[in-house]
Amino acid sequence: MTLEILAAAILIVAIGWRTRRWRAIGAPVAVGIGVIAALGARAYVNSQGLAYDPAPWKLWVWSAIFAASIALAVLGFRGARWWRRGLSIAAIPFTLLCALVALNNWVGYYPTLQRAWGDLTSGPLPDQTDVSDLAALRGPRPETGKLVPVDIPGEASGFNHRREFVYLPPIWFTGDAPPRLPAVMMIAGEFSNPTNWMRTGNAIGVIDEYAKAHGGAAPLFVFVDSSGSFNNDTECVNGPRGNAADHLTKDVRPYVISGFAASPDPADWGVVGWSMGGTCAIDLTVMHPDMFSTFDDIGGDRGPNSGTKQQTINRLYGGDAAAWAAFDPRTVMANHGPYVGVAGYFDDSQEPAVDKTKNLPDRKQQREAPVGFGGHDDADEFREKGALPDLCAAAVAVNIECSLRVYPGYHTWQFAAQAFANALPWLAQRVHTPGA
Repeated sequence: MTLEILAAAILIVAIGWRTRRWRAIGAPVAVGIGVIAALGARAYVNSQGLAYDPAPWKLWVWSAIFAASIALAVLGFRGARWWRRGLSIAAIPFTLLCALVALNNWVGYYPTLQRAWGDLTSGPLPDQTDVSDLAALRGPRPETGKLVPVDIPGEASGFNHRREFVYLPPIWFTGDAPPRLPAVMMIAGEFSNPTNWMRTGNAIGVIDEYAKAHGGAAPLFVFVDSSGSFNNDTECVNGPRGNAADHLTKDVRPYVISGFAASPDPADWGVVGWSMGGTCAIDLTVMHPDMFSTFDDIGGDRGPNSGTKQQTINRLYGGDAAAWAAFDPRTVMANHGPYVGVAGYFDDSQEPAVDKTKNLPDRKQQREAPVGFGGHDDADEFREKGALPDLCAAAVAVNIECSLRVYPGYHTWQFAAQAFANALPWLAQRVHTPGA
């Protein structure tokens, strides 16, 4: 609210009363440019299926104001006084910041300025160290694990991805050579980057605590890039948006096995995902039981989703309906038949019941928590209610062990972080972590 009031005040003074021509032509043209720009951005998001829930109106309002502030600075610069020119230029970053805050309130990735700044500046992550320093760390077991940034070659998939990360538990550093340890692939939601699980989901702190309680033992964790860019929602499939599935199975998994001595046994591999990543987790496991045996689907959908079924086929698979079926978890499970040694853990959120004792409109009570965290709205008409129980039932039908846990709360990163922390002991046991 403080930012919005400050930005609005600067913009109003920058616009000013000025001349009759400015009031009749200059200012209205700038406002029109802002509206057109916001409508264009909204149409692009909808056409690409980047989020199947509507963005909050405030995001589009501030997007329009930001675009209008640029137009106002350009159109009104020539005839304005020096101080008004300065304010016109200052209004641009302030209105941009307000638009970014509205965006963050929707996707919910940065609860603090410190975390946002760390992501923006690529600041160091917890336990981060370089590959070149690993050899010197061998010997006495360190107190915590180490997080290694890696640039995984993408020759097999051709997928253009960002830097990814591998977490090595303390036990990995004991002895002359790394032990064969199980591995877990960590996938974030749409509108994401590989650091989200660490900066917002507190994954490193949770894993370090687990390792500390188990003599330094924990699985290797690889934090992957399933999208390639912030707004490229691949849903971890192969298609026009990139061969994300091939990247995870043909690039990442072999790299972790060869580069960090992870076990190649599919019984020692798991996948954890949040929101879109939850869909990826079950999809990768049921499609590739020869690579993965365990998954934790946190708040995922019934299948890869980019709108309606036909929109999804068009957007994710270039119109290929057979490709849709090849990546649909329930279709894959039904066609595969009984699985052997595969298990899944489903974590779902359920909005708290409305407290009728509060003298508030129902909608106000339902919206006490921020809406749309993770790129998914909590409104009934947009969330795929009952997706995880449906998937659990389909999994049980083909001999996949299923556990379902429902949390009171909202589809937020806070829910994802708690779900992962609670599932980690089960996950570590499933992938045969020493001492689990």
